[in-house]
Amino acid sequence: MVSQVRYSLPLAVVFVLGCASTRTPPSADAPAAQACTPVTEQQVAALFDRWNASLASGDAHRVVANYAPGSVLLPTVSNRVRVSDAEKEDYFEHFLENRPNGTIDERHIRLGCNSALDTGLYTFTFAKTGVVVRARYSYTYAFIDGRWLITSHHSSAMPGK
Repeated sequence: MVSQVRYSLPLAVVFVLGCASTRTPPSADAPAAQACTPVTEQQVAALFDRWNASLASGDAHRVVANYAPGSVLLPTVSNRVRVSDAEKEDYFEHFLENRPNGTIDERHIRLGCNSALDTGLYTFTFAKTGVVVRARYSYTYAFIDGRWLITSHHSSAMPGK
């Protein structure tokens, strides 16, 4: 048993050193960490205005352009999670038929490094039908390729009283 300990310890040291020596050094071509892009609460609030203006265009493709690739949309008037651009466009083609316009009722913004969160309450008025829907919302944004894009968007109608 003593001889096993004698041989096990040197083998363990060789194994650990061998593993450490096989690590690949960082590549000179590896991208540097992206610096934080400054953003204000007013700029984040304007991202909702940009999205709302794209709704007013009536063009589902223009609305979807506000979303990052692989972003998640949990829409108010659909039971389906929308991840692909095609799924989001399908949702907005139907949503836009009633000419929606959103207004923020209450907002809470949190800022991060190349990310932002805008949560609160909003009201949608549908010009075609006159229907008014109050809902909760959350938008998460990321600064990607020089643009602030939606990475997740959740909207749910306010529960009954």
